[in-house]
Amino acid sequence: MAEPRFTIRAYGLLCSQGADGATRVLVADELIKGMRVTKFPGGGLEYGEGLKECIVREIREEVGVLALDVEHFYTTDFFQQSAFHGSPLQVVSVYYTFRVPDEGQIRVVAEPFEGITGVGDQEVFRWASLTRRAEDAVTLPIDRVVWRMLQDRMG
Repeated sequence: MAEPRFTIRAYGLLCSQGADGATRVLVADELIKGMRVTKFPGGGLEYGEGLKECIVREIREEVGVLALDVEHFYTTDFFQQSAFHGSPLQVVSVYYTFRVPDEGQIRVVAEPFEGITGVGDQEVFRWASLTRRAEDAVTLPIDRVVWRMLQDRMG
């Protein structure tokens, strides 16, 4: 059996008011290893990088905007096996709220997975209403916990 390993992930929570006045949050629809996944934007911590540096880098690379006023929101406090690795790999996720200078600079789609062709890893972003149930809004177990926390805090 392979030696158990860990991965540390940093994810960003960008909330705003939609045109209808409802609170919404930016989500990423991704095709990862052939699986359709809706999650919060972010990714893996690189060696030599701090967590805040990681989320600023990930938001810049993925979303194409500068993350400002980055504040800790939640760190995983339960065991979670990676959904994408067969060997033992524990996921520790750290979530941060942030704001951006101009939400209009974010390229978003209207429908889940809009424009994703089904070949290779791909990602699109969209706004999702926080009124949705966590199970209908995001795919990953830790993200569902965070979704409910956002609802409690924003609702």
